Amino acid sequence: MKPAEVSTPSDREVLVKRSFDAPVNLVWQAYTDPVLMRRWLAAMPGWSMPVCEMDIRVGGRYRWRWRDENGQEFGFTGEMLEVELHSKIVHTQLYDPGDCDFGSMGGEPSIITVTFNETNGITNVATLIKYASMADRDAAMSTGMTEGMEMNYQSLDGVLAG
Repeated sequence: MKPAEVSTPSDREVLVKRSFDAPVNLVWQAYTDPVLMRRWLAAMPGWSMPVCEMDIRVGGRYRWRWRDENGQEFGFTGEMLEVELHSKIVHTQLYDPGDCDFGSMGGEPSIITVTFNETNGITNVATLIKYASMADRDAAMSTGMTEGMEMNYQSLDGVLAG
């Protein structure tokens, strides 16, 4: 599949689009099953994902944490705002820097909207991240966030093929 397409539709948003050669029900499962998420969302070399807790329902909470080979950790937490089976997930996302020094990404939660759309067996996923401010967006972008997302998506390609 082609690498993710990244754009900035506004001064507070990042839009990442990526297609996967799999039906929407499998892509959805990879996004909502913690066991599968750990297989693809920790694709950064030297990192693991020791915490992947998810309650995929409106009002449900999630907690994700990554750990590097030196034991340093960071993560995200949030709440599910909208869940439409095989179609859409909207959630808040609050960055927890832990003991990693990726810089500040603001103290306000972002709103993440992930949409899934299947055409002829190819699932198109669009992830819109709306930050509290342009400074928060720019800080997140400066970490190499979208490059990391593509690394994870390549790993997801392998999980979906298996």
